[in-house]
Amino acid sequence: MIRINASVFPLVPSQVIAVITDPLFYLLAIPAITALGLGKGGFAGAGMISTPLLALTMPPLQAAAILLPILLCQDVISVWIYRRRWSAWNLKVLLPGSVVGVGAAWLFAAYVPNAYVEIAVGVTGVCFALYNSFGKVPTQPRRPSVPAGMFWGSLAGFTSTIIQVGAPPYQVHILPQRLDKFTLIGTTIIFFALVNVMKLVPYFALGQFSPRTLATSAVLLPFAVATNFFGLWLARRTPTELFYRITYLLMFLISLALIWQGASAIRAMRSDTFGPARQGYRPARHHAADPWRGSHSSTRKPAP
Repeated sequence: MIRINASVFPLVPSQVIAVITDPLFYLLAIPAITALGLGKGGFAGAGMISTPLLALTMPPLQAAAILLPILLCQDVISVWIYRRRWSAWNLKVLLPGSVVGVGAAWLFAAYVPNAYVEIAVGVTGVCFALYNSFGKVPTQPRRPSVPAGMFWGSLAGFTSTIIQVGAPPYQVHILPQRLDKFTLIGTTIIFFALVNVMKLVPYFALGQFSPRTLATSAVLLPFAVATNFFGLWLARRTPTELFYRITYLLMFLISLALIWQGASAIRAMRSDTFGPARQGYRPARHHAADPWRGSHSSTRKPAP
């Protein structure tokens, strides 16, 4: 068992803190953290695979609790790099909506099935990506209305909290404006950094952090910082038109993955509900609908 000196976490009464030692967890953590680094470098949405990857070895909520402190540290680096390149108008429009979205996710999490949120966000993203690829898209940049921006900001905050994916709603708002590449990256980084800070409130309130998850986050942090700088380097050297094409492609693929993920979860729920009865078996109420308790994968034992 790996142990960390408790002086790193002075609020913990014990002298040592156990860290996850499952080799499979760290094998999956490498691509998961790399994806986070690309996302925080400017390729919004690339990090959506991180939580599902770690959820192969632990409950999804435990995986999210390990990743959130890492995200916050990466946010500090990325925000500092892009502190002078961001759109004030977009943040003023998006952030009030995101506060509402994060708050709604906290209040109504137990009543909103993850699967239906994933499908709704996925369909929205696919339609938007296809429209921009094959539809009659205006050649001139266009700024959306303030109510529309607040709506997409609230949806981004809601889905980022519920299913850890806020990029598709955000991109529906931001991409048609055709901002300068670095302004787009900076605005994206700052927006999701502030959303991640907002998410600390429900995570703390619902008791999702523990010395064990925080210690594991600390073990992964050096690699996370390295991948973050790699993502920043790659985004800066990608030509603007290619960057937009990659962003639209990522949005399309991520949205397809969300639809598949949501449909699979619905099939699993129906199988549990209507499948052959097992003696003494009763489906747990709200488990599939409560993201704070995880989906069907939440029955996994925590990683050793």
